[in-house]
Amino acid sequence: MKALTLAVLLSLSVAKPPQPARQPSGHLVQRGKGGSWYFAASGHAVYCYGPVMIVPTATGDLQKVATLCRDGSAVVPLKD
Repeated sequence: MKALTLAVLLSLSVAKPPQPARQPSGHLVQRGKGGSWYFAASGHAVYCYGPVMIVPTATGDLQKVATLCRDGSAVVPLKD
């Protein structure tokens, strides 16, 4: 009888209630780890999650940019 009671108590402590499904809020879903701080050409620091890329400018020069930044910008020109 003690074994049966012990088994019932252990099974009750192991069972977990189901957790409600999480819904993302209306704002941008933040990504996990992996972001870095960069010095923008405007003189401000920006935190970006995407890769740093080199893209051509309108004049034909190449410019380094950070992508997918926390402030919502897709591309931020960086200071060299």
